Amino acid sequence: MSDAQAPENRRASAKVGKESKEGKDSKEGDERHEAIYRAVSDAIVEQRLKPGARLREDALAEVFGISRTGIRKILQRLALEQLVTLTPRRGASVTRPTADEAKDVFDARQLIECGLMPDVARRMGEKEAAELREMARRERQALRSGQQSVAIRLSADFHVRLAQLSGNATLAEFVERLCSRSSLILAVYGHRGHLGCESHDHDDLIGYLEAGNGERAKAFMSRHLKAIEASLSMVEEEENVPDLQQIFGG
Repeated sequence: MSDAQAPENRRASAKVGKESKEGKDSKEGDERHEAIYRAVSDAIVEQRLKPGARLREDALAEVFGISRTGIRKILQRLALEQLVTLTPRRGASVTRPTADEAKDVFDARQLIECGLMPDVARRMGEKEAAELREMARRERQALRSGQQSVAIRLSADFHVRLAQLSGNATLAEFVERLCSRSSLILAVYGHRGHLGCESHDHDDLIGYLEAGNGERAKAFMSRHLKAIEASLSMVEEEENVPDLQQIFGG
């Protein structure tokens, strides 16, 4: 290598090193934002953040140790999923579904989840049935022990996993969003200590699916979702101001 080439190579090497570091920092930043998004999303689904609760950008930025710009992007993402409502001059708050929106959500779940049951039944094996039974067991245990927020999350996870087992990833993603919105609906209109369905419903559904009886599973899912909807009491709650430090400072 000539003396003239050496400085050029060093500059090229330094440039590559800088780009590599920037790429690594960007990846770590993306992972951090994803973790914060998941933390806020879970807090909403598990009802630790109640519908109507204000989500101040400055408070969230302080709790998570990131910029308000980063928090704003996360809140915008949650707004696209209808878990958060963004209002001019008021800022962000956890979405409070109306009675009409609640009906729309359960109508959509009837169409999609019930329609997926025959496909799930065709793809159901011993491994999948055992996985679902374990999820149902954990859900019942959480509800019996008074862990309402955990039970709600596990119930949503059960329905999402069922949709995933259909093999249709697009519809499964939509079901996940509908289940998240259902958790908000339960928070506003549901009854404490009750998920709107019998504790053995999920086990009964697994039985039909494991037997390959897709039509029975479809009919049972329809009754199951109707029972949840029928259990709701359309009474509005007052807004509350959450203690973000207590929820996320952990």
